[in-house]
Amino acid sequence: MRPLIGVTTYREQVRWGIWHEQADVLHAVYSRSIEAAGGIAVLLPPGDPSGAEAVVARVDGLIIAGGADVEPARYAAQPHDLTVGWRADRDAWELALLDAAATAGLPALGICRGMQVMAVHAGGTLDQHTPDLVGGDDHSPGGDEFGVIDVDVVPGTLLGRAVGDKGLVHCHHHQSVREHPGFIPAAHAADGTLEAMEDPSRRFWLGVQWHPETKEDAGLFRALVDAAGGQS
Repeated sequence: MRPLIGVTTYREQVRWGIWHEQADVLHAVYSRSIEAAGGIAVLLPPGDPSGAEAVVARVDGLIIAGGADVEPARYAAQPHDLTVGWRADRDAWELALLDAAATAGLPALGICRGMQVMAVHAGGTLDQHTPDLVGGDDHSPGGDEFGVIDVDVVPGTLLGRAVGDKGLVHCHHHQSVREHPGFIPAAHAADGTLEAMEDPSRRFWLGVQWHPETKEDAGLFRALVDAAGGQS
């Protein structure tokens, strides 16, 4: 049986054909990456948090996808001037999914925003505008352009086994993780920004700040699908 991988989605006002409506959307490359790794993608649009446990009972793995900033109130902070557009419904849904996944021991992968949600779920905090710390926009050049940065992966980590110890990645984040209770660092950028973290007490509980779905290397997706299928 191919593992079912639930992946969270955006809810946005979009236009297609004759329609201009709210829609639940996600870049198709996520689903293609899951399928290429041997899984089946199940899209999880923002829903009633009380239904998270039922959803988690029906999937084998979970991806918290990229998207808008996490609401600062979730980690007891005031908004930075450039922290905008958070989605309260999506925050609540994804935090509930992580609650249920943690209880069930479900493998979980956080991508970009997803890593930040995982940190906040664990009681951590975020730096709301990374350029204030590193003095540049390498992590998010602006618009729809991805930053390309070199990351060093911590040897011996789950991440290292999945993708190797060093490489160029595509990223698009102006926020980053500051505090991450229960997680260990798994990769850093040259400027010191935490680019990945994992929980060594769990079988597969990993967040990356970059976008692995934008590259042909499906190592992270394969590792998640293998864990979801009971192979690791």
